Amino acid sequence: MTLKFTEDHEWVRLEADGTATVGITLHAQDALGDVVFVELPGLGRTYAQKEVAGVVESVKAAADVYMPIAGEVVAVNDALVANPALANTDPQGAGWFFRVRLTELSQIDALMDQTAYDTLLQGS
Repeated sequence: MTLKFTEDHEWVRLEADGTATVGITLHAQDALGDVVFVELPGLGRTYAQKEVAGVVESVKAAADVYMPIAGEVVAVNDALVANPALANTDPQGAGWFFRVRLTELSQIDALMDQTAYDTLLQGS
């Protein structure tokens, strides 16, 4: 299981079936506060890397969720829509946002690993 991160505080987990699961990081949910609403991308829609694919709203702010890698959305987390607090209680588990069938696997290599992401957070 490969876990990568973006500068926009999304995480990407490469799955064994060649898809990738995407969510927001612990840092992002801490910064947002209590998440009260999520808007997820449409199933079957194809996105370019860094295109806005969703929205997360909290009691403090709203933020766009960016597509970390180009691909087609093959699953969305309906449980998260029903219970947005999952983004706070388990952001890298049950609080995942969507799954993508990658169209450019090489884009994963350009994302940050845990060490690089931790270094980014130390600088902010």
